[in-house]
Amino acid sequence: MVGRINWQYFPKTDRIPNHMLEIVRIFEKNRSSIDSSAKKLVSNDVLSIIHKDLEALGFKVETGKKTGEKNRVPVLFGKNGLVEKSFDADAHNVKTGTVVEVEAGRGVTNYQFLKDLFQACVMYDVKYLAIAIRNTYRGRKDFDIVISFFEAFYASGRLKLPLEGVLIIGY
Repeated sequence: MVGRINWQYFPKTDRIPNHMLEIVRIFEKNRSSIDSSAKKLVSNDVLSIIHKDLEALGFKVETGKKTGEKNRVPVLFGKNGLVEKSFDADAHNVKTGTVVEVEAGRGVTNYQFLKDLFQACVMYDVKYLAIAIRNTYRGRKDFDIVISFFEAFYASGRLKLPLEGVLIIGY
């Protein structure tokens, strides 16, 4: 039996934008190949499975770990307008201002999802972030753990994000 794709959009007071819903549909289309209840894929394997679908939506997708294969998104500009600082993104759509990060085992274990949030917040012209996380990992419910962090974050109101929306996808 194939597990389901779960998702939650934040803030909960907003309806998910169509371009973000298209990202969910990519995961739903590929769920039998990426299902974390049945497969033990690393994040790069998941990204390689959804790569073409993301490209069809206008995303530039990381193809490897070498310099020319990475997807650098500017953070700071220096002398003569040259990029002084950038962060890597798994996928970036300049037109919609959306970054997609795909995580696997260390997504919760090492709090990688929080690093993804921080980096998206400081990336130039990024308005939306989608984080894909395993539904389960080693008996732990990673999707639910990440959702609880974001629910507390948004409910507290103590910190305002520069992002218009954050989508968490459980695969």
